[in-house]
Amino acid sequence: MNKTVKTILLLVVAAVVGYLLYNKVFSGNEQAQASGPGGGPMAQKVAVDVFVVSPTAFQNKITSTGSVIPNEDVELRSEISGRVTAINFKEGAQVKKGQLLMTVNDADLRAQLAKLQSNQKLYQDMEERQRTLLEKEYISRQEYDQVSNQLATATADIQALRATLDKAYVRAPFDGVIGLRQVSEGSYVTPTSPVARIVDISPVKIDFSIPGRYSQSVKVGDKITFTSEGSAEQYEASIYAIQPNIDPATRTLQLRALYENKNQEIKPGAFVKVSLSLEDMDEAILIPTESIIPEATGHKIFLAKGGKAQPKMVKIGQRSETLIQIIEGVEPGDTIISSGILQTRPGSDLNIRRVVTSGDAQ
Repeated sequence: MNKTVKTILLLVVAAVVGYLLYNKVFSGNEQAQASGPGGGPMAQKVAVDVFVVSPTAFQNKITSTGSVIPNEDVELRSEISGRVTAINFKEGAQVKKGQLLMTVNDADLRAQLAKLQSNQKLYQDMEERQRTLLEKEYISRQEYDQVSNQLATATADIQALRATLDKAYVRAPFDGVIGLRQVSEGSYVTPTSPVARIVDISPVKIDFSIPGRYSQSVKVGDKITFTSEGSAEQYEASIYAIQPNIDPATRTLQLRALYENKNQEIKPGAFVKVSLSLEDMDEAILIPTESIIPEATGHKIFLAKGGKAQPKMVKIGQRSETLIQIIEGVEPGDTIISSGILQTRPGSDLNIRRVVTSGDAQ
């Protein structure tokens, strides 16, 4: 009986061992088939294209957007209240500085002026007689001074009234184009009533901004080119003013350029695309734009070194259609990963499929 039990146990053990061996061999074959001929260590490498850095000539150009504003822009208003008695302009017409545009009822003021002028003439005659009497010592200095003060007061009153009378006439403050009329003859206006807008659009100003890091690279007198919305024609303007500080909120520097606009083809309020050329560089470091990985703290790339991926933070500059300038973080001769970046991790083993140079990328 013991011999029979031993025999059965041996058979069971042999069956279990055989079953385990069979599973191991079978599963190993399946894995080998699944991995195929490309399996092994190479299957874990990341397939990438790389870019070999070399110094390249680069036209350093800043592109921005801006807006057109008039050289001068004023909303005309009357300085006094009254009824409009005359309108002397046509909407949309050119006007000259000092040209009379509108008159507010001045009849009362003119009547007051005539009265004061009559009094002034009376005091002038009295002053002349009193001066003659003073010279002959027929009157005292005090008597003469009283008449002299009356004349001076009348003269001052006339000057004040004339200043008020001038406010009844709305005149053009500068050469320009007057816009749409907001009042009619006979209407009552106050200092808060808009009359019309007058703008000087020859020249016009181009307002735009650039990144603050280029603040030392621009100066008054630099030329810009710009295109206006709806037109492909390029225009040239000259920078005449630069904001003295960088905006702390946007980290940009505000600039203003002047365009002559002799034909008045550029209208204030238009949106423009601006291009500002800085100093051209003979040896700039440029890499493909797709190599850049934006991060919260800056921009990152992956270098290919010793067959492995190595991350590196960089400082970027200007962009072209396909390349981006690297100001800091990359040296000539470095090999940059330009494709397969999404699958790349620090320390990843690399399978380099293609090598591109600066000459191929341009």
